[in-house]
Amino acid sequence: MKKFFTFTLLAALLTSPLFGQRVTRADYVERIESCEAILQEFMTDPEMTIPVDVLERARGIIIVNQFRAGLVLGVNDGYAVVMVRRPDNSWSLPALLAAGGGSLGFQIGASANETIYVLMDNATPRMLFNQRFHVGVDAKAVAGPRVATSEHINEEILNTPILVYRKDRGAYLGANLKAGWLTRNDEANRSLYFTDYTLPEILYSDWVDEATEVRPLRDYMRELAK
Repeated sequence: MKKFFTFTLLAALLTSPLFGQRVTRADYVERIESCEAILQEFMTDPEMTIPVDVLERARGIIIVNQFRAGLVLGVNDGYAVVMVRRPDNSWSLPALLAAGGGSLGFQIGASANETIYVLMDNATPRMLFNQRFHVGVDAKAVAGPRVATSEHINEEILNTPILVYRKDRGAYLGANLKAGWLTRNDEANRSLYFTDYTLPEILYSDWVDEATEVRPLRDYMRELAK
């Protein structure tokens, strides 16, 4: 079973955009849907549920679906969706990001990594506008409290820029140097929304029409974090 899982993930990497496969609008819609499924899975998993207190204070959320595989040279490839809470307290349209990285050192195997970053201030999501964003480097990040552990949620935790919730699947050994990043994907968002507007306008303006396919994720986020 582990061998099959590893082979499947390696195949996913080799057919990913990193290796030149053309990506269509239908693929971008599927990314939105998969990120919605990840969020739903986290929120219905008793071990991973994000507390309401955290979501009510959240100023944004990034849902990451990433694949990692390697033999000596490791490769990360994946994508993410970001949403922010606007000044009027409404939730923005979902916008697509690219997620990637690499690692050096002895390593073997493959894994799928599903991560949710809850953004607790207004400055952090804006860091995605002009650069590759490294979680924990460009903004402080800590493991987020979960309902299952009955952790006390204090102001220090809620004032941390990023709270991290993560699931790993598969087997991956080794790697002594690694770097992961998130960055804007204007090409994907132009295709998804049929617009020339880019990440800042999609997140913070009303100039972009909502695509029908993103409505379920947006509605679900509104339900979770009113």
